[in-house]
Amino acid sequence: MSKKSKGYSCIGLFNPKTPENVGSVLRASGCYGVNSVFYTGTRYDLAKQFCTDTKNVINNIPLIGVKELKDIIPVGCTPIAVDLIEGAKPLPEYKHPERAFYIFGPEDGTLKKEITDFCRDTIYVPTKGCMNLAAAVNVILYDRMAKIERGEEFSNH
Repeated sequence: MSKKSKGYSCIGLFNPKTPENVGSVLRASGCYGVNSVFYTGTRYDLAKQFCTDTKNVINNIPLIGVKELKDIIPVGCTPIAVDLIEGAKPLPEYKHPERAFYIFGPEDGTLKKEITDFCRDTIYVPTKGCMNLAAAVNVILYDRMAKIERGEEFSNH
């Protein structure tokens, strides 16, 4: 792909807690051109309306329930864990891959080691406190878009 490529990105949600979280992630995904959203777990009721998805992005971006995120990594995508754990790279220093699969944990927990182990990178957003799931998704996707718009090259490792 050329330098002007916007790349390809998708989101993985590990056991999200509420439909409000998922709806807000869908809305962010629509704003930043995400191609699909995958999720595990059954803690929120899919039958509920995603009241925070005010743009009805659910009609345009697939929301796909899966048993394991590691089993559905889109071809050529780099899995990236987003979690505040030791060894994670701060987002301002991170160079995004052209084809990215960003994996987020729930608001009331962290990603399991079995997930971070299959991710090539683990990144975090430096803050003074914890952000909620939707805020973290928005910040990561905005950072990706801003770096692409500035002409920064994608990582190729």
